[in-house]
Amino acid sequence: MKRTLFIILAVVAIFLIFGISFTSLVSHRAAVTDTFSPSFGYGGGGAPAATQAPALEAPLPASNGARNAISDEAQAAQDRLVIQNADLAIVVKDPKTRMQEISDLAKQMGGFVVSSNFGEDTSTGQKVPQGSIVIRVPSDKLDEALAKIKEGAIDVPRENRSGQDVTSQYVDLKAQLTAKEAAEKKLLEIMDQATRSEDVLNAYMQVQSIQTEIEQLKGQIKYLEESAALSAISVQLIAEASTQPIEVGPWRPEGAAKQAIQDLIFFFQNFVDFLIRFVLLTLPALILIAIPFFLLYLVGHAIYRRVRRTKVAVVENKNEEVKK
Repeated sequence: MKRTLFIILAVVAIFLIFGISFTSLVSHRAAVTDTFSPSFGYGGGGAPAATQAPALEAPLPASNGARNAISDEAQAAQDRLVIQNADLAIVVKDPKTRMQEISDLAKQMGGFVVSSNFGEDTSTGQKVPQGSIVIRVPSDKLDEALAKIKEGAIDVPRENRSGQDVTSQYVDLKAQLTAKEAAEKKLLEIMDQATRSEDVLNAYMQVQSIQTEIEQLKGQIKYLEESAALSAISVQLIAEASTQPIEVGPWRPEGAAKQAIQDLIFFFQNFVDFLIRFVLLTLPALILIAIPFFLLYLVGHAIYRRVRRTKVAVVENKNEEVKK
């Protein structure tokens, strides 16, 4: 009898553990479904785009004839093509207002805003506003734009300025473009003079290929021209509050007592919620799970008892035969 009771209690304990784990898993999935993560953004939000211009494909070497098309006088008269960019961080009182002022400054100077991002930093335990913005302004107004951005700033902890001379690359691309356009013109003349359809088709395919290369060269040239004409300025806006030293406030026991009472209320609410979920969800689930196993246990126990009775009867018969 004790052994049977022990088996029943063990089976019930296993079902109880399994049911609690199952309901905890269901509750966890429901909690994950209800959560959300807010994002902060100014003018679209998200992380600011990189200020570095994408790398151009390596230009193909131009033919000697194309290089000769540009005279030495033209190369000497060619202005230097320099891409100038700037990156700085400023400490201000109101990052959001300052970001709007920088955006307006870019538009006033004939430029535009590439990207902007505004949010709050909670790493220090306080909500401190911060932001970043990337703008483009005419390269001849870069110094003026930097001066106006730094104007009124409490501090400028970082300021970097870079320049990239792309004159030789620009001249090489122009030479390739001249050579490709000359080849295109020649192929068009051949296609007009061709009489066989095979020759016309062959010339047409070559013209299509060269025209694609011409468009690519024009795109690279345009990119270099625009990058040199408009300088990128990346500005990180740091709130003044984040640069102030940490101040330790006075000890207030009433605040700790209030927090303890609030935590006690939360504990009571969570305990009542647990009881409700246990009665309405966990307990019915355990019963539903235990019913088939309990029926199997009853069937197995009945079979065991019947086999045992048979063995006992056989043993008794043998004993009686021995006595006789």
